[in-house]
Amino acid sequence: MSNNLPIQRRTFLGMGGAAAIGHSLRAFALPAQTPNNAAALKVDKDVVVGKAGTGDLLCDIYRPLAGAEKHMAIVHFHGGGFAGGNKAGLAAKVAPITTRGYVSVAVEYRLSGAAMWPAQIDDAKTAIRWTRANAASLGIDPKLIAIAGYSAGGHIALFTAGVPEAQLAACLAFYPQTDLNDTHMGGAPRMVQALLPPGADEAAIREASPITHIKAGYPPTIIYHGLVDTTIPWENSEHLLQTLRGAGVPSELHTFEGVPHEFDQHPEFAEACAALTDFFLERHILHPRTYPPFGRGAGAPARPPGQ
Repeated sequence: MSNNLPIQRRTFLGMGGAAAIGHSLRAFALPAQTPNNAAALKVDKDVVVGKAGTGDLLCDIYRPLAGAEKHMAIVHFHGGGFAGGNKAGLAAKVAPITTRGYVSVAVEYRLSGAAMWPAQIDDAKTAIRWTRANAASLGIDPKLIAIAGYSAGGHIALFTAGVPEAQLAACLAFYPQTDLNDTHMGGAPRMVQALLPPGADEAAIREASPITHIKAGYPPTIIYHGLVDTTIPWENSEHLLQTLRGAGVPSELHTFEGVPHEFDQHPEFAEACAALTDFFLERHILHPRTYPPFGRGAGAPARPPGQ
């Protein structure tokens, strides 16, 4: 994709209900030094975080540069339709958010060829427990752990965010599969076949769908999706946003025009999403704040009494 093409974004802002269409990514003032800083990140590879069945559960830890730390971790789960992918594929995606001060923990999980559902969620919970237990050595606050997932990993992230004992601060979902019962949402039958044993009934499929577990108390969630995604249509995430809003969850959906599934493999989109994620986490988690309602413009004439 040419970097000379105009890049536009359609954004749904949760809870406030505002929509902005066609805003230039330049509006986010992406730091010019971020791509260069990525090469200087310290990465600890193949760290054992626990057991996954009979094998070790491994992660790669990306640490921010000294002086940039925000003392918060994001645990990331790769995509691959539950049948493929690995943590190494996350390197370029997690680097931009790590340069903004977040510890990134890229975790592998058992694929469907090795273990069926819910082994993947067991692995996610193991990774989160390890991250919390090692908060001091990671330089983070144990209460400030978010989860992120990409495609099938988005399914894992969204489901785990709804598990009460996970106690996550936030959830980041990139082009996620959310409802295995909905055959119109792209890939649902294929993912059911990959995840669940043959003959799984509707109740089992519903139980394995993240959208089933969204309710009050679910952590603040930000969603990203390409508007020409044919693997998982963007309407899937629109429905997710509606469900989150209905449960009173602080949430946003950012959609990008002209890009397909896994659009953030392109560096400019990874940077844009990192800027949006940083802003979201800053105002919802790190330095929570609210904004006054829209008022009358300065200089507008006062209304006469009773009007």
